[in-house]
Amino acid sequence: MAVILVVDDDPISQRLLGYTLQKQGHQVLSAMNGLLAIARLDQAEVDLVITDLTMPEMDGPTLLKHLRADPRYAELPIIMLTASGQDQDRIEARAAGVSDFLTKPTSSRELIETVARILS
Repeated sequence: MAVILVVDDDPISQRLLGYTLQKQGHQVLSAMNGLLAIARLDQAEVDLVITDLTMPEMDGPTLLKHLRADPRYAELPIIMLTASGQDQDRIEARAAGVSDFLTKPTSSRELIETVARILS
């Protein structure tokens, strides 16, 4: 299956996402913020990034812009996952090149379906 990087500063969210994705056969890597995510991406081949919107050090939108500006990651699928349901957040994330946008709490089923669709 796929190697998925989960970027979230909440350890509980990381564990829940990781558990759900691992049950589907994916390998899960994790990072607590965008800066650590970039370091992880430099260490491992990743098929998909799932990132939180709001994090310390480097937030999701900044990470997204950084990855889209880097030719190595310009086409890497990225899902933005956040507790914010604001339309403006979705508009900005789509404009920056996010592959999809999920709102917390998201169901395991919705996560699995979104990941499967993006990876297919």
